[in-house]
Amino acid sequence: MNRRGLWVAGAALIAAVLAGAGIWAADGYSPAGSELAPLGDRSRCAAYSGLPQAWGEDRHAGMARIAGGDFGLGSQRGYGEERPVVRAHIAGFWIDRTEVTNAQFQSFVQATGYITEAERHPSAAVFRVDPNSALTPGSWWHLVEGADWRHPQGPGSDIAGRGHEPVVDVTYADAQAYARWLGHRLPDEAQWEYAAKAGRGDAEADRALRDAQGRPQANFWQGAFPLQDRGEDGFTGLAPVGCYAANPNGLQDMVGNVWEWTSDIYQDHHGGGLAESQTVMPVRSGAPRRVIKGGSYLCSLDYCARARASSRQAEEFDLPAAHLGFRTISD
Repeated sequence: MNRRGLWVAGAALIAAVLAGAGIWAADGYSPAGSELAPLGDRSRCAAYSGLPQAWGEDRHAGMARIAGGDFGLGSQRGYGEERPVVRAHIAGFWIDRTEVTNAQFQSFVQATGYITEAERHPSAAVFRVDPNSALTPGSWWHLVEGADWRHPQGPGSDIAGRGHEPVVDVTYADAQAYARWLGHRLPDEAQWEYAAKAGRGDAEADRALRDAQGRPQANFWQGAFPLQDRGEDGFTGLAPVGCYAANPNGLQDMVGNVWEWTSDIYQDHHGGGLAESQTVMPVRSGAPRRVIKGGSYLCSLDYCARARASSRQAEEFDLPAAHLGFRTISD
């Protein structure tokens, strides 16, 4: 049996064992190949198991095919690191419709015995505001011992009943390991942004954060950051994947919810140079940094206006964080 055949058999076996044990049954798991309600609103995302239709059977389960084409990488509307706009040609590819979920990552761990970096070197960056301490940029980030993908906020937290939420507290290496297990890879920055813009100009893509009535169409921060999130989008933290309408490519949560790893090494500008970096997380070391894309539930208009397709930041490749996940691509 080839590698792909082994994966299909292994994933199907794991799914059967876990379903039989009731591990996924509580949050709506259905066997691979069964019909799942389409995502796109709060009731559907709440009922989603976190495993797409044909999981364990189809290499492209839960993915959308993106046709190739040309586009402008970057924006003149955003922060300095988004400039200059560079014309790029992108070949067609498949990409996950949603961020990788806890349920998907759990099936990978069950099949392979993989241990994440946060579990081996037990800590991850967690967002916590101390109302009794002075607020300075980045002071709300804390390296919390015991925080990992199973315990996103540290000891005392867990992912029970949260199989449909994006997996977080994973490093670049963890994301790569999951992608390789599926025969996938991480998108580069241009592929990710091309899929997120979905043929739209920067102004149109940016406006999509709210609908014509001003209602949020993604999970981001509404209110005075970092003290008050009014939750107008329905959430004051992570949301399940797929709670909002898809973009024109059929992809959900390309902006907001969690930042997403890409394969590119970070440069301050698309053409090099010094970038505005006031919202980049505190640097622990000289570790190489990778580009992360799309913003998160912590992005607010009064501090980090980065819940946009062209937004980008640098992240140390070995730093897991509670607002950072990923999705994969394939040929």
